[in-house]
Amino acid sequence: MSKILMALLALALGGGAAAQAPSSPAKKELIAKVLQINQGGIEVFARDIVQRNTSQLLQGAANAMQQRVPPEKREALWQEIQADAQKFAEETFPIVRDRAVKLAPGTIGPMLDERFTEAELRQLITALENPMLRKYMAMGGELQRALGEKLMAEVRPILEPKVRALDQSVMKRLGMTPPPAGSASAPK
Repeated sequence: MSKILMALLALALGGGAAAQAPSSPAKKELIAKVLQINQGGIEVFARDIVQRNTSQLLQGAANAMQQRVPPEKREALWQEIQADAQKFAEETFPIVRDRAVKLAPGTIGPMLDERFTEAELRQLITALENPMLRKYMAMGGELQRALGEKLMAEVRPILEPKVRALDQSVMKRLGMTPPPAGSASAPK
């Protein structure tokens, strides 16, 4: 969902929306148009869900691999696991995307209907169709990636020892033997 639409929905949630009359066909058309304009954002949301789950799976596999796989076999196994994860993401994204697009009218639509007037929906559509805004919104993923790469480069040296310490603490609490302090992490 676009950040603009989410922000507008958040503002609407914060304000005490007055009770509105049943939706007119014109209002329903406006809501459908907002959803159509925002379909790309819904698809990005679906991709993020798949990527987040795939990343969690890979992280768990990397941790388990450190404990259960001899160092000389890790790289080849890691490549196989990454290939499996990529295949999973490629197969599941269309399913999640299509379902999100299908569910949006029944979930987001009523929220828009309840919290926006026809005039507000027209204003929202005008804003969402603004070429400059569309250009900026199209950069969203690129902007986030650029910031994310810089951020991780700066915080990785600070966070890695803390993550290792937490991992070792959890393993000890679970009765598992943590790897030696100097052992390398799984390839990523």
